[in-house]
Amino acid sequence: MTEKIKNYLGIAIIISILIIAVSCWNYVRYFRDSIEPSAFRSFSVSGEGKVVAVPDVAQFTFGVVTEGGKNIADLQKNNTEKVNKAIAFIKAQGVDSKDIKTRSYNLEPRYENYTCPREGGVCPPPKIVGYTINQSVLVKIRDFTKIGDILSDVIQNGANTISELQFTIDDLTEVQNKARAEAIDKARDKAYKMAEAGGFGVGRLLSIDENNNYYPRPAMYEKATLGMGGGDSQTLPAPTIEPGSQEVTANIVLRYEIK
Repeated sequence: MTEKIKNYLGIAIIISILIIAVSCWNYVRYFRDSIEPSAFRSFSVSGEGKVVAVPDVAQFTFGVVTEGGKNIADLQKNNTEKVNKAIAFIKAQGVDSKDIKTRSYNLEPRYENYTCPREGGVCPPPKIVGYTINQSVLVKIRDFTKIGDILSDVIQNGANTISELQFTIDDLTEVQNKARAEAIDKARDKAYKMAEAGGFGVGRLLSIDENNNYYPRPAMYEKATLGMGGGDSQTLPAPTIEPGSQEVTANIVLRYEIK
């Protein structure tokens, strides 16, 4: 009886060792596959999603260029008064302060160059004869019905340059999510069709990569169209502005295990 018990115990130990060994092997293989997807066969598919959206923000840059002599304080005061007048006008049209931002402020000297003597000798160095201040302000407009009037009238209220008018989408998150979902659906559908054609099954999703492309299509206007250049006090006609539409694209690459 004791001998039989020993035999049964020995068999049970051997079976337990085999079970532990198989479990360890399965765990090692699963862990290897989880950290090294290349350890098994796989294939990749790509999909592109496109969503057409209407811009909800127009933005442009206006500038004030002021030239003067060597008295920098007076020059700065003159330039500041013009910029403040332009900003006050824009705010009076309903544009919020958070949508008005100083973009650059440059103070640069102007030089007078002298001609070197033909008979030789030392050339006199350039001489500073005055300074120029160039300040630019970025403005966002959310009420499209006011774009034309603001562009034409800001010149009569201190500004003397306007540039970089373009239309953008203020919050791209929702639009990008729609484009991304469409891209994933297309990639997934392509994966199953490819597997059907190739005679294999689609396994686990191993990875997903995204490459977003969003190209705003700016609507640019020549300065001459808007009456840039200053010095003209006549009332300018408001230009007709059309925001059009913009395309948001998402590119997705899915990698699946081959069954």
